[in-house]
Formats: sequence, C-alpha cells, structure tokens
Amino acid sequence: MHIDKQLVSTKFSPPRIGTQTIPRQRLLDELQLMAQCRVGLVIGSPGYGKTTLLAQWRQAMMREGAEVAWLSLSADDRHLSVFFAYLRGALQRLGIPLENRIPLESARQEFIDAMVATIVDGAGSLTKELYLVIDDYQHVADPRAHQLMQKLLDHCPDNLHFVIASRVAPPLSLSRLRLMGQVVELDCGGLPFEPGETRTFLEQNLPALKLSTEELQLIHELTSGWPASLQLIVILLRSNAQARGTLRELVWRSDDLHTYLAEDVMVHLPADMAAFMEGISICRRFNASLAEAVTGSANAQGMLKRLDEENMLIFRVESEERQPWYRFHPLFGEFLATRLERRDPAEVNELHRRAAYWLAEHRLLAEAVRHATQGGDLEFAALVIERAAPASWSLEQLGPLLRLLDRLPQDVLFSRPRLVFLGCMAYALTARPAKAEDWLKQFRRSGAAQPADEDFRLPLVQAAIEIQRDRTDPVIGLLEHFQALSNDYPVTRYGAPILLAIAYSAAGRHAEALRCLDQNPITEADRDSELSLVSEGSRMLCLMLEGRMADAERVGVALLERAIAVHGYRSVSAYLSAANLAEVYREQDRLDESREILANRESLLQWAMPQSMLLASICQARLVLVQESAAAALAFLERQERHFRNLGLDRGLVHCLAEQVRIALLGNDRALAEEHAARLDALAASYTQARGFQAEIPALAALTRARLLLATELPQQALEALATVRRFTTEYHRGQWEVTALLLLAQTSAQEPQWLLQAIEAGERLGLVRTFLDEGPAVQRLLASVAEQLPSDRQRDYVQMLLARFGQGKLAHAVEADGAAAPAVLTPRELAILQLIGKAMSNKLVALTLNISLETVKWNLKNIYAKLGVSSRYDAISWARKHDLIE
Repeated sequence: MHIDKQLVSTKFSPPRIGTQTIPRQRLLDELQLMAQCRVGLVIGSPGYGKTTLLAQWRQAMMREGAEVAWLSLSADDRHLSVFFAYLRGALQRLGIPLENRIPLESARQEFIDAMVATIVDGAGSLTKELYLVIDDYQHVADPRAHQLMQKLLDHCPDNLHFVIASRVAPPLSLSRLRLMGQVVELDCGGLPFEPGETRTFLEQNLPALKLSTEELQLIHELTSGWPASLQLIVILLRSNAQARGTLRELVWRSDDLHTYLAEDVMVHLPADMAAFMEGISICRRFNASLAEAVTGSANAQGMLKRLDEENMLIFRVESEERQPWYRFHPLFGEFLATRLERRDPAEVNELHRRAAYWLAEHRLLAEAVRHATQGGDLEFAALVIERAAPASWSLEQLGPLLRLLDRLPQDVLFSRPRLVFLGCMAYALTARPAKAEDWLKQFRRSGAAQPADEDFRLPLVQAAIEIQRDRTDPVIGLLEHFQALSNDYPVTRYGAPILLAIAYSAAGRHAEALRCLDQNPITEADRDSELSLVSEGSRMLCLMLEGRMADAERVGVALLERAIAVHGYRSVSAYLSAANLAEVYREQDRLDESREILANRESLLQWAMPQSMLLASICQARLVLVQESAAAALAFLERQERHFRNLGLDRGLVHCLAEQVRIALLGNDRALAEEHAARLDALAASYTQARGFQAEIPALAALTRARLLLATELPQQALEALATVRRFTTEYHRGQWEVTALLLLAQTSAQEPQWLLQAIEAGERLGLVRTFLDEGPAVQRLLASVAEQLPSDRQRDYVQMLLARFGQGKLAHAVEADGAAAPAVLTPRELAILQLIGKAMSNKLVALTLNISLETVKWNLKNIYAKLGVSSRYDAISWARKHDLIE
C-alpha cells in the first residue's frame, strides 16, 4: 500500500481550543507580522502552550479569510519519506497542486530539488496568501528532511508562509532571512504567562473561588507563568478549594505534576543526562564549572549546552561573566531534587559539600555557606565567613549567616568575634533587636578577646538596635562621627550612612539626610549590591518623609525593578523598595499597582524596619478600605495593632488607632471613633517630649482629635489641636502632614480660603492625590468652590484632576451612563500609550518609545482598560477613535 493512503487524518487538524484557554494577545500581536514574513518560529519547553497559541492564531487568521493548514508531527514522522508524505498532504490542503507519487526511495539531491520546485511552482500559481503550521517539529530527525525545509524556506514565493513550533531550535539556517526581516521568533522568554495573564486564566477557570490578589501573586511566583502547572493548580483547587491555604506545598508534592514531568519531560533522556540534572538540582543556579565540580561529569559543558538547546525547563541567568549561568524552573528543580533524595539520600550531603567548596573558592560566599550548612559541614561554613575579607560580606549573606548561627553551639559562636558582630547586625537588621541585644550582653560577659576593629563597630550595632526600637534620636549621636575603615564590611561602610540618613530625616533634617548619602557614594563595583539598593531606598524614604511623592516615584520605580532583577522578589532590597513604592502609588491613586506590589510580601507587615512596617500597614489598610470595605479595613488594623503592641512599637500602634478613628468617622460611627481616640490620647501622654520618629505620636494624636472635634462641630477646639500639628510639621518639615492639616483647617472656616489655597499649592508641588481624596466630600466641595479662581493654569489643571478623581468613586470606570467616556480621566501617560498602541505598536516598542519600563506599560494598559470599561487593546483603540484621541 502506498504511504499516502496510510496518513492519519487527525494530524492535519489542530487541537480544539478548550474553555481553559485564554487569548495570548501580546503573542498573537507578534504573530500578526507573519503576513510580511516567510517563517515563524515558536520555540519553548514542554507545557508552555505553543500548540494552543498557534491554534488561537490560526482561528484569528481564518476569521480574516486566510488559508491556514495544520500539520502535527510525532516520533513516527522522523524519516524523510513519512515526513514528506505528511508535508505534501498539508500543502495540498492549501490548494497547492502536488502529485502523490513523487519517488522518494533513493531521495537523491535531484529528487529533493524536484520536490521543492514543484511546491514553489504550485504555490506561486495561486493568488492568495498561504500559511502552514508545523507543530512538534523536534520529531524530525532525518537530515534530508531538514535540507528539504531549508530549500523551501530559501526559495518559496512571497505568498507561502511557514510557522514552525518545536521544543528545540530546528537545524535550519535562517541568518539571511533574519537580515531581510523575514522571520518572526517567539522563544522561552516570551511564552510564560505574565502576571495579568495568570490572573485572567485563574479567574476564568475558577470563577467561584475568588482568589485574592495575594493568592494570585503567590501562584504566579510559584509557577513562573508555566501554563501546564497553572492548569494543574486549577484541577487541584477545583477538587479541593480548601487547599488554597497550602498551595506551595500542594504543588511541590503533586503526584500529577511529578507524573507529567516524568512521562513527558524526562522519559526520553539518557540515564547519564537524567542523573546529571538531578545532581545539579541542589544548586539554585549553576554554570559548567560548578556542575562539573558537583557531579564529577567531565562533559558538564556539553550537557548544559544540550539542556539549553532542548529547552529542558532551564533558563539562563543574567550575569556579566563569560561563562553562562543557568537555573531550572523552580517546580522542575524541586522535582529533580526530590528524585535525587529518593534515589540516594546519602549522596545529597556530599553534593552540597562539593558545591560549598567550589563556591567558596570562587568567593560566592552566601551560596557557599548555604550549601555547607545544608551539607552538615558547619565548621567549613564558619571558616568561610571568618576567612572572607570584610568587603566581601553584604546584606545578601544575612539569610545563610543566620541559618548557620542558629545551628552553632554558643561556646563556638562566642569564640569568633567576627561572627558575633555579623550576627548582631543580622538580627538587628531583620527586626529582632532583642536577640541582638542579648548577644551583645553575652559576648561581653563571655570574656572573649575582642579585636580592636570589632570593638570599633559596636556603635553601629547599637544604632541598628535603636532604629529597630523606633528610637532615632540616639542614632545621630552614635553615628554622626562614625568613620568606617576603607576596606570594612559593606554593611559597615554603607549601613552607617543609611541609618544616619534615616535618623536625620526623622528629625526633620531632610537636606542633611540626602547630603549624608551623597557624601558616602556607592562604588561602581557595588552598584547592584543589596546595600547599594537599600541606600537608594533610604533616599526614597527621606523624600517621602518630606512629602515629595513625585520625586520619590522617580527614584522608586527603577529601584524596585533593579532589586527584583538582581536579587529577586523576596530580597531585602525588594521588600524595602516595595514598602515605599506601594505608598507612593497609593498616594498617586494608582491603587491596583500599589496592591500588586504589596501582594505576598506579608513580612513587610510583620518583620521589617518599623518605618517599613508602618508604611505597608497603613497603605494596606487604605487599599482594603477603598477596594473592599470599612469592616475589612478595621479588622486588618486591629490585627496590626496587636502586632505592634507585641513588638513594643507605640508609633505603629498609634498610627493604627488614628486610622481606625478616621474610618469610623467616615462611617459616622462617633462612638467607635471616641473609643480609639481616647486610647490614642492615653498613649500620646507619655511622648510629649519625644524626638525623631516618636515625635509623630503626640502630633498624630492632635490630628486625630481635630478630626473628631470637626465631626462634632467644634471648629474652635479643632483649630487649637491643629496648631499642635502645624508646630510639628513646621519643625519636622512633613509636607504630606502639612497638607492634611491645611485641609482640616479649611473645613473649620469655608469663608477663609487661604488654608485651602496653601494646601492646593503644596499638594501640586509635592504630587499628592489621595491626601485630598481621602478627606471625602467636604474637601471635594471646597475644591469645586475655588476651581475657577486659582492663580495658575497648573493649579487649575491639578484641581480639575482631583475633582475628576473624586467623581470616580471607589473603583468606578471612566464610562458615563450613556456609554460615552470622559477623556480627561486618562492621565497624559495613559493617553500617550493609547495613541501608540493605536499605531499597532507592541508593549515592548511602546516602552522603548516612551523610555519607560515594560511593566509600567502593562500597568498603565490595565488602568486604561479599567477606566474605559473595556477588556482588550482592540476595544480601547475603538474607544479612542470614537473620541477622536487617535486617527
């Protein structure tokens, strides 16, 4: 029987697009360029949705009238004769006239040339655009089949286009076509779901579950946007909704995930390759040299090259080193490590020790200590720390250091002064000042010899403890004349200026705070270290304390992106940057962005520096109030109130009480407001002479009392309380507090507009929005009364913007009752982005054009969709054209 009669017809049919799928619009937009290109490549690891994406693209193309044929390959199609039979069948479905009996048995060069000529002539004779999707091309093994495809791509007419999906890059030479702009390429970097796509996928497939922002963020972080694992999570949660509380453990241990990885990813690998992968899975990242040291494989470089080429859920890690570094997808790495543990538990410790010695030799200290500790070699871990030059230790080592210190016997610990100093700093900087204080006392009582340089550093330890106790005034005395040694630990060289700058700013000496940071610049070699990023975060905090939100945003956006890119989502620098930027975004009324930043960063609410905990707590409470309910916000504040009380942080406790009073008054619950205000006043009585951050306590009590007096229509007494607040804002130069006080003053006498005008002038200069909106309808009416009488265009535009934001209500869309929208609601940046996507620009090109980050473009698009009440780029563009905003 001729081979053509044995063809499986289902291979010419794309898979059905199920209800679980979501449109991959950003990828579909890129594939639209196929109309001008000869070949498209979609290369990615298993389970990343290549087939589904191309099925969606095929449907979109067919709706536009294009001719699109489909060919799915399998391991049975690896020989030229079978491959060509299916290729010919697919091309015939496009209408290309081809005979079924071209001889293939000898497959000499002239026959391959004849095949190509026949296909080219047949396609060229047609007047329509033809597209052929070839899925799972990695199964093609015959070199002559690749030769056939190469010639087709080199010589096919302009109306014939090929889209190839494969797990590995096909052995085809496409350099000439790339130079001609004839290739569309999507790779592993673009295929994972972005956070918004993860959210859409889960909300669409789990409509009854109503996952929170924090849960959505956790799932995205856990899966890294891997569609196959997201489908698994949907199945798990559909069968057991209560499992949402243990998602991390549930996914790691899922039998379905392990079965999928074992049967679909690992099954075709040689035994030596599988063992190599299991061995290096103990490392969070690895290069060829480290992999060779750990596994003993002399061919480690070749193994990694093959894994990379075959997209075995392995990704390159950004590095300036010549030798590339890699990491496994977290779920895949955990799967491999579990297999290794089950196969040979004793080998795991030995692999960790090998990794520790290699990493220590290459001065990768944090990773060396982590592996030595995990391998049970505590003595070597301690030696790594002691032998390291001071300049080698920075903030990123704190986690491994603390894990080691917790396991060391105390007699061993206190005989090592360097470890004691670093341990005290680590505990102080991770919100455990009591532990640091206890260690200092024990160390001094132990009688251990103290080198002069260790004794010299003790004021820094004490200053770090004072910061965590929320006592900033003593820090200035401890550190104002502190001079670190030139080759000292980064935590000493940079930590001292950071703590001193925060203390200066807490004392209202903002210019001195910034000057302190400027006079202690980060060296170029340390630019991306954790401490350099924390230093920039302290600069941002100083700007925020002064009320300069617009300036703080300029620092904060790039800072958070760098912190995450270099040190990860859960790094110290990312956490501290997130606390600051979340509050900046909230103040700018960018509420979804603010909440997204805080998602799954619960430690900010529990175990950060007091100012970071306070910022994150009040920001979260106000987000919950606006996006959920007053009851939910009050419940959250009560939890944080208990937490601050347990930590002995009265300033945090006072802020929680003040916020509860404000919320109670918004709901006209004066009894509840009075109850919390009385507790606040009792606390404030102990802090009438406080300085630094703690001076906020009596000022906030006075501000809260003024709110309560205004609500009970006692404006004269409110004026007296506000006078106390203004003395604080004048001495400590707190712009945001000053505007709030001015707005309350304006409410005491509507006939005296000078308070309101001063608030408008300061608010416009500082970039404040929610400070006005959070005061509610009373301030809205006051702003409306002066909107046309302001002295400058900038102030008039600013007030009009505020009034428009008031009009949006909680999360109201910008769509009016008749379906028309108010274009003024869009910010200038949102309008610019809308105009560019109207020109069919991709998100990446929009970012380059406006000189902003890709994430900023995505967030602005999300806000645009929400404001316009639309769900896609197409709908947003249609709206813009309807309102003459784009051509």
